[in-house]
Formats: sequence, structure tokens, C-alpha cells
Amino acid sequence: MNHSEKVLVVLLRLSAVLLLVALIPAVMPFAWMKDIHRLLGMGELPEGPIMSYLTRSLSAMYALHGALVFFVSLDVRRYLPLVKFIAILGIMFGVGMLVLDLAVAMPPLWIAGEGPFIIVLGGVMLRLTARVQPA
Repeated sequence: MNHSEKVLVVLLRLSAVLLLVALIPAVMPFAWMKDIHRLLGMGELPEGPIMSYLTRSLSAMYALHGALVFFVSLDVRRYLPLVKFIAILGIMFGVGMLVLDLAVAMPPLWIAGEGPFIIVLGGVMLRLTARVQPA
């Protein structure tokens, strides 16, 4: 395993762990979500079935993505085409999130930390995949 492959595995696993943390809000009490929303300076989080469904299902989807990312990190050579695809999707997703964050006027720290981070992470992962020998 060369240096680039080791770094790629570490990045994938760190990403996976970060994404898997989304399991917490998927099951946390809605009152906690409301408190966090307020603490972030975004006002009151509306209550209702659709808000509860969207917050929990999105969190679960992030965690599902984290499980997939962790799984491919176990054998990056074997899953190299999928890792490249995940990296490209990550870049596109990051751009989309940046546009969305700006459009809905998310807090500046949120805007700076979400989309750009995802774009850079995807770019670094894509660059590293070019240095990994396929299985």
C-alpha cells in the first residue's frame, strides 16, 4: 500500500465516522433539535410531521452514506472506480450545497464550512485515487 492509498483510506474512514455521527440526530428528541436550531441562531424550528420526517430521514441518509464510505475504505483498490465516483459526486454535491446554503441564507460559518469542505474533500480524494493502483 503506497502513501496515497493510506491517506485515501484515512480520509474515507474519517469521512465515514463524521457521516455516521448523523445517527444521533436521527434518533434524538425533537426538542433537542429545536434547541440546537435556536443555538445556531436560525430561529424556531417548525414542528410537524414533515419536519420531523425530513430531519430524521436526512440524518439517516447521511449515516447510510457513511456506512458505504467506510465499507469501500476496507478495500480501496477493489472499489477504486466507486471511490472515484463518490469523490466526483462529493464535488458536485458540495457545489450544490454551497449554492443552496447561499440561496436560503444559512449562517456565514455554515456556508463557509459545508460546501467548500465537501468540494475540497472530494477533490483531494479524486486526486489520491489517481495515485492508487487498481486491484
